[in-house]
Amino acid sequence: MGEMIDQPSCESCISRTHPLFRHLNHEERNHISLHKITETYKRGSIIYREGNRMKGFFCVQKGIIKVFKTGFDGKEQIIRFAKSGDIIGYRSVISNEPACTSTEVLEDCIVCHIPPGTLMTLIKTNGDFAFELMKLTCKELGEANSYITDIAQKTVRERLAEILLHLKDEFGTDETGVLKISLTREELSNIVGTATESIIRLLSEFKNDHLIALNGRKIKILDEPGLKLIANI
Repeated sequence: MGEMIDQPSCESCISRTHPLFRHLNHEERNHISLHKITETYKRGSIIYREGNRMKGFFCVQKGIIKVFKTGFDGKEQIIRFAKSGDIIGYRSVISNEPACTSTEVLEDCIVCHIPPGTLMTLIKTNGDFAFELMKLTCKELGEANSYITDIAQKTVRERLAEILLHLKDEFGTDETGVLKISLTREELSNIVGTATESIIRLLSEFKNDHLIALNGRKIKILDEPGLKLIANI
């Protein structure tokens, strides 16, 4: 359980610009503000686990959260990352099923927990909200289909190059060009879908080929066209 904090207004929240929430009127935003619970979580915290009964969905105000599934061997498969303005856990609320993924905090975060009744009411009474939620679901399904295709048809080297480019597009870089998301070698392997040793070897190869620079967990992309060539994108 995260630490509860004062409830910030939905009127000033970064998530207000999310396509899902921009169609809400003043009364609907006030309804969410009155019924949500805002909590802080430290790095390494688990927000919810696979198999848990969902008591609502979550809107990320600040931080980075990894969404993953656990295999029979205990190995994680990272599905995606959620950052400021994203929502997580809504699919299980709509389907009234236990959570199909787990979530772990990678960067200290603030999230708003919104009750399931609020989500279902908005779906039934606000057609624009329901349509945007359907579009979001389709987008995530499309990304899952693309990932399955990559796993089946691309080499580990190609997938790693593509993942590095995706992280740059998703999170950006700081003033020195370093990716704004910091991942362990194991976490990278859990995205790519391979052994940690393979990721360590390939990162070293990319460094030697002057495609990237490494400093611990920090990765700086030096040759984006070169990575695109490797990734076949």
